[in-house]
Amino acid sequence: MRSNKNQELVSPLRKAGIVLRPSSPKLKTVYVEIKSILEKNNIEVFLEDNSANMINDKGLALDELCTKVDFLVSVGGDGTLLSVVRRSFAFNKPVLGINLGTLGFLTDISMEELENFIIDLNNNNYRIDNRMMIKGTLNLNSFVAFNDIVITRKSISSMIKIDAKIDNKHFNSYYGDGVIISTPTGSTAYNLSVGGPIVYPLTEAFIITPVAPHSLTQRPLVMPADFQIEFTSTDSNGAVVIVDGQDIYELEQNESIKIKIAKQSARMLHRCKRNYFEVLNEKLRWGNKFND
Repeated sequence: MRSNKNQELVSPLRKAGIVLRPSSPKLKTVYVEIKSILEKNNIEVFLEDNSANMINDKGLALDELCTKVDFLVSVGGDGTLLSVVRRSFAFNKPVLGINLGTLGFLTDISMEELENFIIDLNNNNYRIDNRMMIKGTLNLNSFVAFNDIVITRKSISSMIKIDAKIDNKHFNSYYGDGVIISTPTGSTAYNLSVGGPIVYPLTEAFIITPVAPHSLTQRPLVMPADFQIEFTSTDSNGAVVIVDGQDIYELEQNESIKIKIAKQSARMLHRCKRNYFEVLNEKLRWGNKFND
């Protein structure tokens, strides 16, 4: 795998905090197996309290958990990992994603691969990727996004008009269903589904992609992450701001949301041999023939 200044190696990683996918009490057996593998390899295990309540176990509030552990383990899928990264962001902990379904863009370790990965971890055979996060500010609310911030219409019966500025200078007005402001990591999420470009995840850039624009001349824009971008809804109905598909904020008429690169990155724990382009090939079936 190509080396990158956004990759790092730290050691030791001797204490793990586990967060399970919500509303999945059947994950207790999975948790017991993960705990056994980690403890067998001399890694102390702590469980997050919501996960513990779900499986009738004991746990710690996430903030307390983050002060005790060296890394976090997200068990579920990409959505669970998104939540874990955002909730633990202030603590700057590396996050390992264990995938329980099909191959994820973010969660690349399966249960079958976990024990070998933990052995590699103990031998410092792993990497931590630093992924760009974006910070949004709306009135008194500030929040971070790992994948994207979406500004969209409140009503499905009408389009929305959004004025956009870069470093306080007007550069565009979007008229359509909305706008996606994506990180490179999020370029394979909602951005991809509306025709936006795929951007290598260790790049530092914004991807601004219109959703169903009224004008065919509107196209996705990739720009350096050292700009501040600002979006204002001019519609009387205002707009809705959706953060990573999980949190929702109201944007009233003539209110603005300011977006810039976050001061710190998300830290993703990966196998050394993980190849992003192989993930793309498998997920998107590049070069494969589709059967009728």
